[in-house]
Amino acid sequence: MSTAVFADFESVKEGDSQSLSKTITEADIRRFVELTGDDNPLHVDPDYASETSFKEIVVHGMLGASFISTVIGTKLPGPGALWVSQAMDFKLPVRLGDTLTVSCTVLKIHPRERLLELDTRIVNQHGQLVLSGGGKVKLLEPPKPKPSTPAARLQVAIVTGGAGGIGRVICEKLAAQGFAVVVNYLSSRDKAEALVARLKEGGARAVAVQADVASAEGAARLVQEATARFGGVSLLVNAASPRIIARSIDELGWDEVQQHLDGQLKSALLMIQACKPAMQAAGGGRIVSLGSQSWDGVPVAGWTAYAIAKGALSTLTRYLAAELGPLGITVNLVSPGMTNTGFIAGVSEKQQLMAARQTPLRRLAEPEDTAGAVAFLASDEAAYITGQNLRVNGGGSMAW
Repeated sequence: MSTAVFADFESVKEGDSQSLSKTITEADIRRFVELTGDDNPLHVDPDYASETSFKEIVVHGMLGASFISTVIGTKLPGPGALWVSQAMDFKLPVRLGDTLTVSCTVLKIHPRERLLELDTRIVNQHGQLVLSGGGKVKLLEPPKPKPSTPAARLQVAIVTGGAGGIGRVICEKLAAQGFAVVVNYLSSRDKAEALVARLKEGGARAVAVQADVASAEGAARLVQEATARFGGVSLLVNAASPRIIARSIDELGWDEVQQHLDGQLKSALLMIQACKPAMQAAGGGRIVSLGSQSWDGVPVAGWTAYAIAKGALSTLTRYLAAELGPLGITVNLVSPGMTNTGFIAGVSEKQQLMAARQTPLRRLAEPEDTAGAVAFLASDEAAYITGQNLRVNGGGSMAW
């Protein structure tokens, strides 16, 4: 990062004035000609100049005026100044050997635009006014310091549906990365407690908590338990989902659609609402919800209710990413393709084989694939990623 100093706009006052003195030499004229290409003989040829009314070489007017820029850039206001306009009246010619005093004085300050109006003038060694005019200068804002990452960032994760096929592997992955894990379950108590026991054997901090996350009370209980046991919440993974029962449109009842909306969309919304204060207290947080290829990829016959809820979850992710971003909370979606877990037990072997063949990698997703994506979005490397749908489907959506 650059260590350049920017002038302090707040310290500049009306009436402030700065100046410099410069004696003009032949070397100055020669360098100016080389830079600009202005080799007008009036400025460079003594014989030519002697035939004019001036009788001797006249220094380029803009050579003298260029020292106004020197005052602006180094003295008033100084580093970070941008000269945006200038009016000039050339009163007298400048001769070789003249000593010029170039000065700038602040006439007016415009704080909102960080703009200064300046009186600019040049006098020679005899006190004669050579140039007068007015300029405008904008003082650039210094770069804002990058937020520092706390040496010991809070690492406490709540995983809803943590006892399920993908949820279990996510819990294991996060524990391996140093997270304390709150494993949420609705009815799979034995699986959740067995998972927690394995995590603890590996040296992780973990607890199993029963809660219906489709209720405000259940969501609050999870956050309270995480705070009491581990000191807060920094990561929420919404992995809870009702089991899919494939239904044709003629068989599909609204109660099944509502079940998926409650189990996936409502639960995610309630959990985010419950976790938000704790994440603010921790200085920020991460929210990752599990989506699905089923809502924006190749439709799976009979999965209509499930896909409706996942599509709504995607919309929730985008909107809350915009709302919670200023609080330092990222919100993302991980959308796996058909995954090799018990969740797809109702999908025929033929459908599973077709799904695998439709991906460039020619296989179904494994829980570890999704867990790796979730862990990445929970890491420091993903601190600037929000509002995204990370598709973990072996290229399936690309193939479609």
